[in-house]
Amino acid sequence: MKKIINDPSRVVSETLMGMEKAHPELKYTPELEVISRREKTPGKVGVVSGGGSGHEPAHAGYVGKGMLDAAVAGNMFSSPSPDRIIKGIEEANGGKGVLLVIKNYSGDIMNFEMAKDMAEMDDIEVEAVVVRDDVAVPDSTYSTGRRGIAGTVFVHKIAGAKAETGASLQEVKAAAEKAIANIRSMGMAMTPCTLPAVGKPGFELGENEIEIGMGIHGEPGVERTTVKSAAEVAKILLDKILADYDYAGGEVALLVNGLGGTPLAELYILNNEVQALLDQAGVKVYKTFVGNYMTAIEMAGCSLTLMKLDDELKALLDAPADTPALKVL
Repeated sequence: MKKIINDPSRVVSETLMGMEKAHPELKYTPELEVISRREKTPGKVGVVSGGGSGHEPAHAGYVGKGMLDAAVAGNMFSSPSPDRIIKGIEEANGGKGVLLVIKNYSGDIMNFEMAKDMAEMDDIEVEAVVVRDDVAVPDSTYSTGRRGIAGTVFVHKIAGAKAETGASLQEVKAAAEKAIANIRSMGMAMTPCTLPAVGKPGFELGENEIEIGMGIHGEPGVERTTVKSAAEVAKILLDKILADYDYAGGEVALLVNGLGGTPLAELYILNNEVQALLDQAGVKVYKTFVGNYMTAIEMAGCSLTLMKLDDELKALLDAPADTPALKVL
């Protein structure tokens, strides 16, 4: 294992410490592993997300004006505990309630719901939405349904922008739920990743193998096959997304996401192929995002996300945001 770390058990803490030093507008809460905005906005709905670490820049990279008010980090690929989430809620609370944006994994659901109940006992109004955008597997595959992956970033953007308008907690929740309903994602992996505390890959892929539909924690996909061209990958992933939701005749936001180990040049090549296919399908791309937005440590691979837009979602997508990982001017 070759990684630029000190103690494997301190990776999450030292990551967040380094992040705070690079971005002084953010505040790190030691031990509880929370990154929050240093200056609260009184009277604004707070937006909180989080989950296991290893997906950087998610979620702490999206804390800032126009997106999240706080992000809660679990250990690598592990849900944050309720006490950490409670701290994130407290840091985000500006007196108008807090919305939790949760990725659809059983540990996240359980711990965020526990924290929600505890916060409400302290008279903090809390609502929650659950992102389940991964079309790789049927909704019945897991007990909680489809996994939440890179489409979560769009939900952060929409909910955060709505909160900045002074909207109520219910209005912010409704905007987030509208985004979730219009988002679909699909990914693939070319190499495994290594958890620092384990020191070896969690699974194996042959030299000429890729896995279609693999999850961001290395969960099994739908097919293990041979290496494909960018055009073939684009078609495989996009066909699955378009078969699940009707995007024809509308405008979309497109996210071409790297999983941590894929060169940016390859993501742009993939984007070129995806845009051509969307044009053929009668889907107009309004805005494109290409880069590492939700990763899986150093896994080589990618995911595609589409969000169908209406006037409200388009305005919220275009609204200003100033975070370490996403800036809209």
